[in-house]
Amino acid sequence: MSETKIREEGRAGRITLTRPRALNALTHDMVLDIEAALDRWRERRGLDLVLIDAEGDRAFCAGGDIQRMYETGRAGDLDYGRRFWRDEYRMNAKLAEFPKPVVTFLQGYTMGGGVGVGCHATHRVVCETSKLAMPEVSIGLIPDVGGSLLLARAPGRLGEFLGLTAHRMTAGDAIHAGFADHFVPREGWPALTAELCGTGDASAVARAAQPAPKSALAGWQARIGPCFAGETLDEIMGALPDPAPEPLDRAGSDMAGHSPLAMACALRIIRTVRETGGIRTALEHEYRYTARSMSRGDFLEGIRAAIMDRDGAPRWRHETWRDIPEGDILAMTAPITDHPLQF
Repeated sequence: MSETKIREEGRAGRITLTRPRALNALTHDMVLDIEAALDRWRERRGLDLVLIDAEGDRAFCAGGDIQRMYETGRAGDLDYGRRFWRDEYRMNAKLAEFPKPVVTFLQGYTMGGGVGVGCHATHRVVCETSKLAMPEVSIGLIPDVGGSLLLARAPGRLGEFLGLTAHRMTAGDAIHAGFADHFVPREGWPALTAELCGTGDASAVARAAQPAPKSALAGWQARIGPCFAGETLDEIMGALPDPAPEPLDRAGSDMAGHSPLAMACALRIIRTVRETGGIRTALEHEYRYTARSMSRGDFLEGIRAAIMDRDGAPRWRHETWRDIPEGDILAMTAPITDHPLQF
């Protein structure tokens, strides 16, 4: 049974994620369903926009369905994960490059793979329950699904802060950081959806929007910048003041629990993408890491500690951020010559 509801309604192509009990986590089949719909609608006359939403109140999409990746990876099957990521990233690129407006409604949790579906749209709607984050370093991955591009484009050094600490953004924060565009209270979503489907006019989103809630991140930005401008993790950690004001008071402890290798590579990728730009460039650099994350990285151990055993005690390949050889970073971020990412 499909876990995406795909249909044409008026002048809109509609995609609804339908796994609310699993926080609408993306399966491989859901990724392929979304891509197929985008391919059908790209040149379809009479369809003026695409609208993506999700069932349930708790989440738009809290990430990818990583249990299957863990199970196959532990069994020695590394091809499944690589295939999932290749297909997912190709879909992410098609969303970001889609020639018609794409409107997304991001209630509750939008994290990881959910950012890839929800935050490359042209019109990204958040509400009072929205919580957005890129928490991948906590499980041994790097911000992917094009998230490195969003982080690279965030103002100041907020991208480094968000990518390394996995800080959760409110609706106001997400708009300030460039992960969302418009604040519309949840009670107004049904009427806005009906207008979008009936008219095919994406400018209805801006007309329905209300002033965004205050962003705490915007107020913290001046304090975050000097600390997260360091070239290395060691420099960043060393720049954190003691005692530290909010939000830096938790940054050090949060980062101390994350995979040192993933953080070092995430920092390198965010900085690289900031210089080169573009969704395909971002996805290519991300895939270099994720394709190796099971065999040479901390991904399987991160999933074990956080999801499977839930002991909260991952045994990372590097004990701290201080002992990561440059060669290890280069080995995880070098170009892929076999099983490459293709768009």
